[in-house]
Amino acid sequence: MPTRFNKEFIITSVLMFVVIASGLDLYTDLAHGASGSHILKEALILLLSALLIIWILYEQSQQTSEIQKLRQELELRNVGQDAMSDYVQGIRKQLSEVIARQFVDWNMTSSEKEVGWLLLKGLSLREIAAIRDTHEKTVRQQASSIYKKAGLTGRHAFSAWFIEDLF
Repeated sequence: MPTRFNKEFIITSVLMFVVIASGLDLYTDLAHGASGSHILKEALILLLSALLIIWILYEQSQQTSEIQKLRQELELRNVGQDAMSDYVQGIRKQLSEVIARQFVDWNMTSSEKEVGWLLLKGLSLREIAAIRDTHEKTVRQQASSIYKKAGLTGRHAFSAWFIEDLF
């Protein structure tokens, strides 16, 4: 997520500056015989800043892993379609064409269409945001716009609209 990454990068950079400055100050204070309480405060600031940096980097690593996992799952779903029978593939293709036409009839933007497909695949708003490298709030707004254009009340009604009369 672009903005989140930038915020985290800035925060990490500031914390790195704090760690370096505190480390240098702590070294100087030790050399000049500063009081024990002052040195303890400086060491605490240094330690907390370093721990925050580690925590931010760990969270970023977890998010990157989660995004990669979601992309791999989508790829596996697409690969799994190759193993289906020709009949099932044909029916799915027809359903995809119907859905695509309906998206056009509802005057969806290209972003809304992409979000619509991912909603129909069952992904959460958070997962969609991660895959599309955007904010969850943006995906939520796009989903609301989709439901409004379709004249539907929400996600379940959206999915049901395409499969309601199949059973």
